[in-house]
Amino acid sequence: MRTISTLCALLAMAGCGTSATTNDTSPPHEDTGVPHDAFTPPALDGSTTVPSLMGCQIFPADNAWNQDVSAMPLSPMSSTYIAAMHPTTHLHPDWGAWSDHYGIPWQAGSGAAPVSFMFVGSTDESDPRPCAAGGGNFCYPIPTDAHVEGGPAADSGSDRHLLYVDTTGAPSHCTLFEVYNAQNFTTAPWVASNGAIFDLGSNTLRPDGWTSSDAAGLSVLAGLVRVDEVLAGAIRHAVRFTMNRTQHAFIHPATHYASSSTSASDPPMGLRLRLRASFDTSAYTGPALVILTAMQHYGIILADNGSDWFVTGDSDDRWTPLMDDIIAALRNVTGGDFEVVDTGPLVTNVP
Repeated sequence: MRTISTLCALLAMAGCGTSATTNDTSPPHEDTGVPHDAFTPPALDGSTTVPSLMGCQIFPADNAWNQDVSAMPLSPMSSTYIAAMHPTTHLHPDWGAWSDHYGIPWQAGSGAAPVSFMFVGSTDESDPRPCAAGGGNFCYPIPTDAHVEGGPAADSGSDRHLLYVDTTGAPSHCTLFEVYNAQNFTTAPWVASNGAIFDLGSNTLRPDGWTSSDAAGLSVLAGLVRVDEVLAGAIRHAVRFTMNRTQHAFIHPATHYASSSTSASDPPMGLRLRLRASFDTSAYTGPALVILTAMQHYGIILADNGSDWFVTGDSDDRWTPLMDDIIAALRNVTGGDFEVVDTGPLVTNVP
């Protein structure tokens, strides 16, 4: 979560207001007919199965998000970081039903007409996509009725993430567009604070020092707990989480920090943790077990400033019958049940 300052002063000038009716192009919200406690997650044994969405891979198999870190060495700073991260705080699943506007929605499709964006505050860290006939540098093929986090009534200064996958080039070369603080569309240019474009067939990082729709410069979509994966019985990627206090540093694949703290004990953006192998998951079933198993194998990545130990998922009405059990299960998991993995050096003081 980042504070929006200059944007709100320009909303009237840019014509921001109530959005058009949304047309959901995400997976249909339907009952799978499978009781959520009737399956056991498959063993995650280092398989190179690539996460996918609507026929598109979500980054290559060797991407950092998709790396099984269960056997990687611990960071020498593990105990120091954990001690500073309020280790008695339990995990909170920060997602739920779209009808309640809880969680971060995503959509996918192809053929949308490019619409020009005006990025207020971080134009120099937004990815260009030139418009036709000299109409600007930021034209993204996103439907103007695409879902925005929190729905049309969300506060104009809130995160208001907009995630859209252009499925052209499926399965290996789809394009992910992520927009931060997207205001309700009325007329072009569409006003927001940042735009990031990810080639889902590439491991290329954003330039060091660049943010994205996430403070860490990472993809938001890649780290969501998605209901389609949970219902299928396995999550094969790391999960995004937030902390209230972070360090003025990052670890790749993160490319941006969002703190002035130089305390070596504060966690940097991109910090990778895993649920300890000694954590007993035998009492858990269904979606809770799917999530905990993924955390033991793929871990969690610190991606943004926010409430301590909030884990992020998508916004989908299929979560409704599952959430009570998930909330109850994650209340038994605290920050102290995690350990920090050594995934690379700290990057500080990027110009």
